[in-house]
Amino acid sequence: MTTIEPAVRRTTVQARFADGLVLEGPLGTTVEKFIKVGAPDVKGRVVAALINGKLRELSQPLDSDADLIPVTTADSDGTRIYRRSLTFLMVAAAAEVFPGRTITVHHSMPFGGYYCERDDEQKLSDQELALLENRMRALVEEDLPIYKVRVPLDEALQLFRTQGDQEKADLFARRRKDYLTLYECNGVRDYFHGHMVPRTCYLDKFDLRHYKDGFIMQFPRRHWPGVLQPFEDEPRLARVFREYQEWLDIMDVSGVTALNKAIGEGRASDIILIAEVLHRRQLSHIATDILRRREIKIVLISGPTSAGKTSFSKRLSIQLLSNGIFPLTIGMDNYFVNREDTPRDEKGDYDYEALEALDLTLFHDQLQMLLNGETIVQPRYNFHTGRREWGSRLTMGKDQVIIIEGIHGLNPRLITDIPTQSVYRIFISALTQLNLDKHNRVPTTDTRLLRRIVRDAAHRGYTAADTIRRWPSVRRGEKRHIFPHQNNADIFFNSALVYELSVLKKLAHPLLLQVNPGSPERVEANRLMAFLQWFDPISPSDLSVIAGDSILREFIGGSVLENFVPW
Repeated sequence: MTTIEPAVRRTTVQARFADGLVLEGPLGTTVEKFIKVGAPDVKGRVVAALINGKLRELSQPLDSDADLIPVTTADSDGTRIYRRSLTFLMVAAAAEVFPGRTITVHHSMPFGGYYCERDDEQKLSDQELALLENRMRALVEEDLPIYKVRVPLDEALQLFRTQGDQEKADLFARRRKDYLTLYECNGVRDYFHGHMVPRTCYLDKFDLRHYKDGFIMQFPRRHWPGVLQPFEDEPRLARVFREYQEWLDIMDVSGVTALNKAIGEGRASDIILIAEVLHRRQLSHIATDILRRREIKIVLISGPTSAGKTSFSKRLSIQLLSNGIFPLTIGMDNYFVNREDTPRDEKGDYDYEALEALDLTLFHDQLQMLLNGETIVQPRYNFHTGRREWGSRLTMGKDQVIIIEGIHGLNPRLITDIPTQSVYRIFISALTQLNLDKHNRVPTTDTRLLRRIVRDAAHRGYTAADTIRRWPSVRRGEKRHIFPHQNNADIFFNSALVYELSVLKKLAHPLLLQVNPGSPERVEANRLMAFLQWFDPISPSDLSVIAGDSILREFIGGSVLENFVPW
């Protein structure tokens, strides 16, 4: 029989860890204090925690018993928190070193860093950059608190205007709530989209270095949270981002505020048309380059998931056809070895993303036969049985090129014993530079994840939770098999479209709402929904302006390329 009796109201709270450890402390004790006592040995630095399945800052006080899971810089959320907090540290230091000037965060660097510039377009001298770095390190040594402050909206807007940040003032002027949550450090207040570390002492891993017209603020990558990766110059990637910025200037869309303004003024269709023309210009340039190099016989296309590779390869085929070059397409997936011969990963699962999952001997032999004018019988992989079958016969004519699209397209082991001048390599990704404001980036991976969520729901029967759950594995495969080879490309194609998040918002939001509350996937869904709130949706009438061959149609539906097969 259960005994119920009066009790004294508790003045303590318990924190329960995944390893079974339970700690008790006074009501209102911060998560940070519990973590310092009870956190197990983890990879990276703990910068936040999941409290009963919800992402929270370490400064959060516990007012009731809770399950705690540490979030570290080896986790995606932890990495974002560290980078965001480091950006605020830089902003706070710059406010002292360069009073009246603003530093803008433009885009990320693949080795772990943000490319930044001063807003007056003046390049920092060696002495100025050293002053900025030294002040940042001094703030870290001082171990200053980073406060979360709720401010009346009117006061926050006036703060932004006083700081000369009209873009941020315009963005939040549309906010429905009458307050805004800001962060404060060393007397500097600013808005940042997402959580922060509690103190500056957490931010000791960084470096500043000159690059182009600005500088790179380097930080650790998620898979190597304790160290900074070696600097790698990425001139072509920098050129892509610079070109994208020029596109934004052409469309008069400097950030999300300007995009929303254009939509509100009825200029959405203009933005769509210009963005699509800029894509066509890129395609035309690539086709012209291939045409100019008459010795090219093989075109390899690679890029991460949801970059738009399928639509791009078909549009390139059409562009080549219009120039009298007749493409043959070869599906790399058809060269899979039989399932029982597929290599396994560290977990013992079939690793279909490994290069060894392909029958490279057959692939090389048939490629050489085609180049020699011989006829091959194409393999066809049956995904249901996991075994190879045989398909139609294929012969290459003298005015034809072979187009091969797949994740291994830029791996030098894919193509061997074929003259370099006969091969043209293309890397495609959605490299957006449209940011919320000067200090809050729109990550390129978020754009691709939202594309995939919408496409998977419409065409593959997956829920948003399914896609989010698979995403870490997809990202690991990209970092292992795709990004290490991107610099082998002859040219980069940027598939980002400035207007696409305003289109994807209306399709993705209801899918994200369906993710079960309390599940690990809901943490990511909440982050994406909070991020999408700043984008105004494009009206249905303007959606009709999106071309049938647009790369975005691959994800939202209505693509006229779906059944296109080059002849």
